[in-house]
Amino acid sequence: MGTIKTTNIEPIADNGTVTLGSSGDTFTLGSGVKQSNLMNPAFEAYRNASANLTNLAYTKIECDTETFDTDNCYDNTTNYRFTPTVSGKYFVYGHASVNALSSSRLERNWGAIYKNGVVVLQAQNDYRANPLRITASQVSGIVDMNGTTDYLELYVYANATTGTPQYLGLVGTGKRTAFGSYRIGS
Repeated sequence: MGTIKTTNIEPIADNGTVTLGSSGDTFTLGSGVKQSNLMNPAFEAYRNASANLTNLAYTKIECDTETFDTDNCYDNTTNYRFTPTVSGKYFVYGHASVNALSSSRLERNWGAIYKNGVVVLQAQNDYRANPLRITASQVSGIVDMNGTTDYLELYVYANATTGTPQYLGLVGTGKRTAFGSYRIGS
């Protein structure tokens, strides 16, 4: 069969399905052609201003300013969570700059991604041998999402020698605390 050239393919009925090929077929995109919905839903949000952490406990990070949100799946005002509407595997990442403030020092600082209220990814930093005043927790990985009820949140655990530690907000154009995710496949 030859080449079919068209500008648009639509199903016969509204909201119908158009099937290309059958099981086992492979479709190759030509050089320079881009798949428009690849890696969506996707979002990134950051914290605009510094905020307190609870010492010796996990604190949810409230990234309140969206850099982008392709499908309106991130809540940046109430729950500060990502609830994608498409099932699949998602790459998720988060980082939070943490400040022990004044003469205090950080002994431990952990970043965690929660899925449906439970830790699924965690990165731990232990500075007890040489405590620091400012450091960053970073966590990333791949998480399966069902596309309906699953949600992701960013948390940080801080252990300061005294006082109340903070996670840091935007400085100039530098996002010192951010959270993001994008779909990488089925």
